[in-house]
Amino acid sequence: MKIALFGKNISENTFPYIQELIETLHSLQSMIFIHHSFYEKLENCITFPTDIKLFSTQAEIEHQVDFLFSIGGDGTFLDSVGLVGNSGIPVAGINIGRLGFLSGISKDNIVPALKAVQQGDFQLEKRSLLLLDSPQNLFAPVNYALNEITVYKQNVMSMLTIKTWINGHFLNAYWADGLIIATPTGSTAYSLSCTGPILTPDSENFLITPISSHNLTVRPIVVRDDSIIRIAVGAKSDHFLVSLDSRIESADQTTELHIRKAPFQINLLILKDKNFFQTIREKLNWGLDNRN
Repeated sequence: MKIALFGKNISENTFPYIQELIETLHSLQSMIFIHHSFYEKLENCITFPTDIKLFSTQAEIEHQVDFLFSIGGDGTFLDSVGLVGNSGIPVAGINIGRLGFLSGISKDNIVPALKAVQQGDFQLEKRSLLLLDSPQNLFAPVNYALNEITVYKQNVMSMLTIKTWINGHFLNAYWADGLIIATPTGSTAYSLSCTGPILTPDSENFLITPISSHNLTVRPIVVRDDSIIRIAVGAKSDHFLVSLDSRIESADQTTELHIRKAPFQINLLILKDKNFFQTIREKLNWGLDNRN
């Protein structure tokens, strides 16, 4: 196997798990590629084989690796999406963070998980992404998101007026702190905390969820994922904020956002003993009732 490793914020108590990961990959005769900045955080704390390779961009691993392992929590996983881009490289998350909806491999299960991957005992789930078009080319060239695209207020003392159209038809003018456009993957993230529903990964929908709406009759709405969503924002201040997953930029009121489904998908590596419904039961503590 040829494996790329990516991580960001690593604490000292995770070093033994990363060392176990490196040693297991070496014992499985895997070629190891490590993201350059991740290697710099580890080089004085982890013992590496002598033949590892460093990379920094998608071009350096495209057609070169079989899988990319994201080491951390869901935030790290989301950042890894920008590294694989449209290459089709499957991404697996090793959770050394907290909740870990996307990072499905436990840090205590590294060795059996790697052996399962080597033996082909996994499945790939295709996950849709959102693509953002704007006159200012916000976030270019990585103008796509796996979880959500969000607009929200920059001035904490005032609301936004967020006019929204679906395929040219006016939907609503939201008076709110912000608005979330989420994929099915993102339905268990920010949107969920704003009372949005959970969508299954294969549902072929997008979810529009207001943040702290000033109109109590306004509720989240589910639309087809082939819809074109247009947003124009008004605010008392001159600027508002736009985020793609964990990345944030400021935009002014002349900026119109056009959001649609990206022309490519991300391959999420899932071990065969896992599934979406099991994940939400475990992560959201469903069924923790003595009657069950």
